[in-house]
Amino acid sequence: MFILDTMLKRLVKKGALTVIDPDGRVHSYGSGQGFASAIRITDKATAWKLLTHPELEVGEAYMDGRLVIEKGDVYDMIALFMQNIGWSVHIGPLSSIGSTARKVGRRLAQYNPASRSKNNVAHHYDLKDELFDLFLDDDRQYSCAYFPSNDVTLEEAQAYKKRHIAAKLLLKPGVKVLDVGSGWGGLGLYISNVTKADVTGITLSEEQHKVSNARAAAAGIADRVRFELIDYRKVTQKFDRIVSVGMFEHVGVNHFDAYFRKIAELLNDDGVALVHAIGRSDGPGATNPWIQKYIFPGGYSPALSEVLPAIERAGLVVTDIEILRLHYAETLRHWRVRFNRNLERIRALYDDRFCRMWEMYLASSEATFRWGGHMVFQIQVAKSINAVPLTRDYIGEAERRLPLDLRPVPAPAREAAE
Repeated sequence: MFILDTMLKRLVKKGALTVIDPDGRVHSYGSGQGFASAIRITDKATAWKLLTHPELEVGEAYMDGRLVIEKGDVYDMIALFMQNIGWSVHIGPLSSIGSTARKVGRRLAQYNPASRSKNNVAHHYDLKDELFDLFLDDDRQYSCAYFPSNDVTLEEAQAYKKRHIAAKLLLKPGVKVLDVGSGWGGLGLYISNVTKADVTGITLSEEQHKVSNARAAAAGIADRVRFELIDYRKVTQKFDRIVSVGMFEHVGVNHFDAYFRKIAELLNDDGVALVHAIGRSDGPGATNPWIQKYIFPGGYSPALSEVLPAIERAGLVVTDIEILRLHYAETLRHWRVRFNRNLERIRALYDDRFCRMWEMYLASSEATFRWGGHMVFQIQVAKSINAVPLTRDYIGEAERRLPLDLRPVPAPAREAAE
């Protein structure tokens, strides 16, 4: 505990952290101002693991009940540490070695052929429908919302997000749209409903595939909106517009060139594509080992410096880039509050360990977007330099023209649960 105590004295300068060690001794760290958290470490083996591999062990120890929060909640603890760590990945004396090893091995961890991609997607997205109903908005938008102001609801912010993306796609009746990673179908349904575009959504999640097609049928627009269970690498049809929201993070750095070459192959000569994804402002790195193991196997949030060269090599033209900074932090805050509000119902679906795992996931993700150098980017690309207007005025004009979707088609599973 002496070495861990020394590390925490060096690391924690902000906030008020109290640690109760396995022998019952109380240690205090920080300025006493800001986030406050008290934690108890139940055994000496855990104390050693927190020292040698904190990025993995904090999450595992919390899940297993070997790290117990005595004051505050998991968000208070993570926020306190993130405010002190910032963009640094070197938490303990051995963490720099682990970080270097992860960077060296990341291509193996992110090797995502079609079969592995499907398994990775199933690990997270094929969980019980009721779980997602208990913390997402009514449209099950499981990606960064768009907050024009801090006083809008989650439902409104997700509606703004869909409209913002649609505005960048220059949609009109009859254009053929491919939605890569279409989730539960909300974006595709919105696009077709308000613009009469013909939409094909693709997903690797069997649950999402089932629900999204049921929603299209319930809305009476299955003739122009359909969802297919297929890997993006297997698509052969040409499209006027391609959109991908929250899927690029699952591609893997090994496959960036193949991904954008496929976008170029599927896009008509005058077409426009938009990629909305999580990125990192602190340069290329590696996925947090706990997130990699428990939440998003095979996932990686790239720096723009890794993405743009792949776009260039595919022969595509970057026509617009927008950075959404704290929008995902606010989205995650809403999800975290709703998750905690429904904790007993979620515990009935799974168990205490699962609940602690997802509490850690939502809390650490929110803190990472506030203090850890993560953001969301929207990159618009085309094959022709003349594919979009010369100025960005058309985006605002389209947003003023397109309606918000505040009453989305409900998912059948939601109706059954109610």
